[in-house]
Amino acid sequence: MSETVRPAPQLTVMTVNIHKGFTSFNRKFILPELRDAVRKVGADVVFMQEVMGTHENHGKKIEEWPEAPHYEFLADAIWPQFAYGKNMVYPKGHHGNAIMSKFPIVEHRNHDVSIAGPEKRGLLHCQLRVPGHEQDVHVICVHLGLAESHRLQQLELLAAISHTEVPEDAPLIVAGDFNDWRRRANDMLLREAGLKEVFVTAYGEPAKTFPAIFPILSLDRIYVRNCSVHLPVVLPRRPWSHLSDHAPLAAEIHL
Repeated sequence: MSETVRPAPQLTVMTVNIHKGFTSFNRKFILPELRDAVRKVGADVVFMQEVMGTHENHGKKIEEWPEAPHYEFLADAIWPQFAYGKNMVYPKGHHGNAIMSKFPIVEHRNHDVSIAGPEKRGLLHCQLRVPGHEQDVHVICVHLGLAESHRLQQLELLAAISHTEVPEDAPLIVAGDFNDWRRRANDMLLREAGLKEVFVTAYGEPAKTFPAIFPILSLDRIYVRNCSVHLPVVLPRRPWSHLSDHAPLAAEIHL
């Protein structure tokens, strides 16, 4: 009698830069509408950049401003687990990266990868306990700097973390806003960290995501190690070009 082969666990991931819950140029607060759109994607794990933790002035002036931090408001009852990494702090509040997960987050750590100057950047690293998989799944939410010299240093730090904090045989998913408009990250991360970009693997080139209304630059990425990806997609222009200046990405990950 042949043994039954158990299918490999799989999960759907999504990454989106939510621009602090505002449309482009901060014209309108659309966080409730954005929450509905994120829910409809049905992702198990959501990587978010530019997430507002708190802002005293906005809370007083904007009628729909939630009392809870934005990552809690977005997670609500859909994603019972979430982690937030504070990056940019100012007198009235702060923002950073966040990860929402339907699986238990057993550990998380935010790495400050800011380079000298006003830009504050971070790498939010979480370990997920996925049912049916022996090893924890490691996920890192990324938002890199605008200056290329800063990005190169931050990519080196990311590669180092992928070795020092992630077992070499553990599944690793890295996603977010890389600001890598010159496409320097793919070769470097493959060479230094064994990370493969999912759109390059599937279609031969990274997805164009910015500006969302008419994407010409490949700023947002999903990279994987020790797992495979099925049909990564750029989410439709409607409604997303209204909700973010970055087109979100989604992919089905097979562990």
